[in-house]
Amino acid sequence: MKFNIRGENIEVTPALREYTEKKITKLEKYFTDTTEAIAYVNLKVYNGKKTKVEVTIPLPQLVLRAEEVNDDMYAGIDLITDKLERQIRKYKTKVNRKFRELKSNDLFVSTPSQPAKDEADEKELEIVRTKRFDLKPMDSEEAILQMNLLGHNFFIYTDAETNTTNIVYRRKDGKYGLIETV
Repeated sequence: MKFNIRGENIEVTPALREYTEKKITKLEKYFTDTTEAIAYVNLKVYNGKKTKVEVTIPLPQLVLRAEEVNDDMYAGIDLITDKLERQIRKYKTKVNRKFRELKSNDLFVSTPSQPAKDEADEKELEIVRTKRFDLKPMDSEEAILQMNLLGHNFFIYTDAETNTTNIVYRRKDGKYGLIETV
């Protein structure tokens, strides 16, 4: 696995780089040999001495991403590794099952069967309701107003200028984000 480690308001010391690489490299045991993964790690320090660790690992069929805010950078790295490991275990059975059906190579290494917890995770991902509606052309400001009127955290709409499907969403910090499709 290759690493792209970046620091915001913090110097990435050799010790911090080594610790981060050591922890995240442990995830390699879940990947097949053919996977050329690059881990993008962003380490931030805020004014209140809070730290934030963000890790993104784009893979051919999915993107693993996790972030953690903690008082201690090293503890945050440990928690991020645990989160990513849980994500891999959760997706592993579904992804491998899907690719076996398509008769293509597995993305993850086969491991002994997981405990019954994976079965519970599958039930949590069951779709229990489907909605269909026409996307009204509008701009992002109108989409945010519609989202707030509905009390939702996101809103899908057709951009009036580009005629593409876009998504506005409310971020954890209370501000808004926009996802544009191409």
